[in-house]
Order: sequence, then C-alpha cells, then structure tokens
Amino acid sequence: MALDHYVTLGRSGLRVSPFCLGAMTFGQDWGWGSSVSDSEVILARYIEKGGNFIDTANIYTKGHSEAIIGDYVRQRGLRRDQLVIATKFFSNLFPPDPNAGGAGRKSIIAACEGSLRRLQTDYIDLYWMHLWDQFTPIEETMRALDDLVTSGKVRYIGFSDTPAWKVAQAQVMAVFRGWAPLIALQIEYSLVERTVEGEMMPMAQELGLGVTPWSPLRGGVLTGKYTRENMGQIEPGRGDRVKSYLTESTFEIIDELSKIADAHETSPAAIALAWVQGRAGVDSTIIGARTLQQLESNLSALAVELETDEFEALDEVSKPTLSFPIPFLEMAHNLMHAGATVDGLPSESPPLLPESDEERY
Repeated sequence: MALDHYVTLGRSGLRVSPFCLGAMTFGQDWGWGSSVSDSEVILARYIEKGGNFIDTANIYTKGHSEAIIGDYVRQRGLRRDQLVIATKFFSNLFPPDPNAGGAGRKSIIAACEGSLRRLQTDYIDLYWMHLWDQFTPIEETMRALDDLVTSGKVRYIGFSDTPAWKVAQAQVMAVFRGWAPLIALQIEYSLVERTVEGEMMPMAQELGLGVTPWSPLRGGVLTGKYTRENMGQIEPGRGDRVKSYLTESTFEIIDELSKIADAHETSPAAIALAWVQGRAGVDSTIIGARTLQQLESNLSALAVELETDEFEALDEVSKPTLSFPIPFLEMAHNLMHAGATVDGLPSESPPLLPESDEERY
C-alpha cells in the first residue's frame, strides 16, 4: 500500500490517504516540537509521496501549527484543492473569555473564522469537534456546524474524543433533521489502548463513521526505544503521561512487536502502525513526526503486510478488558452457538456481535 492508495472516509465521497499527517508538533511554542523549517520539510516529503490528508487544531502550538500549514501552501503555490485539511474547534485561545472556547454557536463560528485566517484558506475540508462540551446542547453544536457546511466554509464534520452515546445522539439527530451528518470519528487507538473496541468502534461502523486513530504509538511508547533495561534512564519529551504507560503489560507488547519486526526486517513502530491500520473500521491512521527521519520510519509501515498469526499474536498480548455489557454479550453469543439459552434468549438468535463489516449491512 502507498500513501496515494486513497480510501473514502466513512460513508462519504472524501478520498484520503491511509496515513494522515498529524501536525500537533508543528512549531515549538509548547517548548517542544518541530521548527518551522523542519515542519516544512516534513510537509514537503509527505505531499511528494502522495499524501493528501493533514490534521491540525486551533490549539496546536497556540495556533502556530495552522499558520505553518497555511504559509506552506501559499508560499509553495500548491493547489489548495489537492489537500484535505482537517482542523478542530473547542479549545480556548483567549482565556478567561468564557465564549472563546467550547462547542456553542458563538464559539464555533469564531473559532472557524480564526482557523480560516491562520490556514489562509476560504474553507476547511474536515472540521472536528475536539472534545465533547458537556455544557452545550448537542443540537446547538450540530445546527451551527450545519450552517458552516451550508455556507461553504466547511465541507465535512466529525467528532473527536466524545462518548459513544453522545456521538450516536448527534448523528441520529442530524440524519432525521436533514443536517450535515458526521463522517468520521477521531479517537485514541493503539495496541496499548484498545478499550475503544467495546463501544466506540462498533458504533462508528454502524453509523458509517470512518475512524482516524490518534496516538497509534501511544506517545512513542511503541517505537521500541523504551525497554525494561533503560526504563528511568530516558526522559520522555511528554513527561509523566508517557512514563505512566511503561508497565509490564506494555513491555510484553513491545517484546512481541520487536519479535515480529525482526522477522519483517523493520521497526516495532512500523509493526504497531500496520496493526492499527489493519483493524476493521479504521480508514486513516494519524501519524506524527518531529523529524523527517521519524516520518520516513512511520511511512514504512505501509509496506508491512502482517500474517494472520502475527495479528493474532498481537491481539492476544494486548487483549483489553472491556466493560459491561460486552463480556456478557460475548458469553451469550458463545452459549447460543452451543445451543444453550441465556435469560430467555433463544438459541436460534443471530450473533449479537457482528464479526465483520459485511455482517453489519
């Protein structure tokens, strides 16, 4: 597979690269990240190899990430329509102004105008709600987003980091009211974070949302640079959050990644990315890179073809603990296949958990 092996995002006609370039590290305004020149080198290489999907947010490096992308597209004379530029609203760039953040109409429209200025464009291809706003009615958010789509300032919309029940409520509401529907869901998903398989992933597939995982390497934990031997000797750039992931269960996953990577003569990171991109429901995985070398390393995952037994080995070593009702449903599913009944469920009932995309439609 190559970067120009484009896939449609969710139940839409928007065609994107299988790896999306995450721009959270563009700019050093947070005290770490890529310089402007390094960011431009990364952008140039990604686009040169056929990549068209770039993901940023208004809050990334205090708005500098969007500005770097906008400057690059304008200065290089690129055709704007060749790129799919995604950005996010929600974060407050002007505290303590209470209306400068969140998902209310006033905030969404102001945030959109600010992103358009920094990106130096008259439209955003995919506009994400960065986080769920518990204090704003979801109908207000969806209606405001529909207005932006109708006005031409936004082409498509999606949600990031929002509970499954709230995403489902918003999508059903949009469909029944004739508003612009969500086409994608951005969530954390990796060999270390698989709890999304309980509710988020099945919900996305059922509602036609393309999934774009973030942090597929869990903040660099799955690159292989952290080992039992050097634990405590390497200081992660993102501090305690990354340190908290370095548990024995994580090292067992890293051991399996390293074993498979040796067999494929590649890196543990490439294997971890290939595993995520190979999951049912995943359309485009978001990869980050502070250097050109990191970008090239991550892109090498597109050439990896994992064998069935390798997928199974990684699945087993990273098996998540899912919350109710998933364990009960799996038990009922297994018992019914064995001809038993559970709480009045007839043994002739179809499987409760579809095992593939084909079984859902």
